[in-house]
Amino acid sequence: MTPEELSEFISKILMDLKTAGELALEGDLPPVKVERPRNRDYGDWATNVAMQLAKRAGTNPRALAELLASKMGENAAIKAVEVAGPGFLNVRLNAGAAGELVRTILAAGPDYGKGNGLAGRVINLEFVSANPTGPIHIGGARWAAVCDAMARVFSAAGAEVIREYYFNDHGSQIDHFSASLLARAKGREVPEDGYGGQYISDVAQQVIDDALAAGEPDPRDLPEDEAQEVFRARGVELMFDEIKRSMYNFRTHFDVYFHEQSLHDSGAVTKAIEKLRERGAVYDEGGAVWIRSSAFGDDKDRVIIKSNGEPAYFAADIAYYLDKRRRGANWCLYFFGADHHGYIGRMYAMVRAFGDEAGPGKNMEIQIGQMVSLVRSGEPVRMSKRAGTVVTLEDLVDAVGVDAARFNLIRSTVDTTLELDLDVVSSHTNENPVYYVQYAHARTAAVARNAAEHGVEGEFDPTALDAPADSELLGTLARFPEVVAQSAQLSEPHRVARYLEELAGAYHGWYSKTRVTPRGDDPVEAGHIARLYLSNATRQVLENGLELLGVSAPDRM
Repeated sequence: MTPEELSEFISKILMDLKTAGELALEGDLPPVKVERPRNRDYGDWATNVAMQLAKRAGTNPRALAELLASKMGENAAIKAVEVAGPGFLNVRLNAGAAGELVRTILAAGPDYGKGNGLAGRVINLEFVSANPTGPIHIGGARWAAVCDAMARVFSAAGAEVIREYYFNDHGSQIDHFSASLLARAKGREVPEDGYGGQYISDVAQQVIDDALAAGEPDPRDLPEDEAQEVFRARGVELMFDEIKRSMYNFRTHFDVYFHEQSLHDSGAVTKAIEKLRERGAVYDEGGAVWIRSSAFGDDKDRVIIKSNGEPAYFAADIAYYLDKRRRGANWCLYFFGADHHGYIGRMYAMVRAFGDEAGPGKNMEIQIGQMVSLVRSGEPVRMSKRAGTVVTLEDLVDAVGVDAARFNLIRSTVDTTLELDLDVVSSHTNENPVYYVQYAHARTAAVARNAAEHGVEGEFDPTALDAPADSELLGTLARFPEVVAQSAQLSEPHRVARYLEELAGAYHGWYSKTRVTPRGDDPVEAGHIARLYLSNATRQVLENGLELLGVSAPDRM
């Protein structure tokens, strides 16, 4: 019996009592939450549903708990139900009922843990979205890992997810980038507001080499304005390609690469402003066009078209949100860096001006991520040899590998600063969380190979999983669907990573206390076979969880 099945069973009892008039309950019944007790002496599962509903039912919690316990005891899968304290229900399952979870997991395979809690949600998940003026830095790497995992978790919860990268290819930063390329190409210092690092010289040289290979003039020989346009067009394209390659190599997939410039070229900015004007949310003053954002929760009104006729940066944000909604998204989830707190008020106000809802789980939600720093041998790793002023995604991957980088970036909440010790996250020890989890998976594969060599095979008997260690591992496996559902509801994929660490610990502990293969010439017994199935079920859950994080599940280490 899974916790979901137990929850449904208790809900049915409550409904039957209500229908029979034995329980006076008005309105709909809430979902029955079943949890693993912290102290396993209290049983396999516990619920406080009697305490939740007693007041509505006109009775006291303990009396309702005793009524439920009497009905629950009629189920053959339940060994005992105890009423504790003011009305807690502690449930003990028969070994066979608990062990049936193994069959459930193996039958579901890769689908174990999936649900439909977000069915009907169309989520536009926009993340990384770095300017195409340089390599992805370490902060972008954090978003790439976290948000790709988040997209996988959302999908597992039944949502339709659009993974989107927004290229900021309109505005002054592109001019500064192209001027920097031209300066390096001609052997000059980059402008004061330009970009540095070896990559600028590399891109500039590639632009020259590509032009010559195509039989075109050397861009350095062109007039200054023409030369800068060549370096702008080709340089931005080269940076696009590099960013896409970096994301692919980091196992981060995007469904849409959206270009800011297209909003201006297509007239989408003008149309979005006109829609706001129709809603009375836009006015003209001082030769500029303003959004009445203070009326929708912002601290002041904002300029969207400057007095010189040029659109402010916020104008593109307005058009971009409207475009996402036009494409069918009913939850637009944005991820900004730590320096973007000031944007939230105006963005949410804009959404409300369109008549939509803003905030967690609404039409628009913004999350702010904190910085990442690296240390090695106790000293900060401050800059990249290639990028000059920042540590890049490639620097991190070169140091620790994709698996370790992704897992360790995901396992902490994004609203906390993160310091990664490269000595730890690149080590093959249990101090390294990803190694600890992957080693558990490799151990399950080794157990299966060893069992095959010893002839451990036969029908699965769930009642043979009667050891305390079996029960402990089963309880941890049973929680996986709940963890995935919570991760999706709260947009927190770190919960999956932390769960996998807990599951790895439970499996390593179980491995040290039980046997899958017989000793010496002892015969293969039902317990050996059942524990092989339990080990294989653990392997499946570890695989499913690591897949949600975009981390590999090796069979050998």
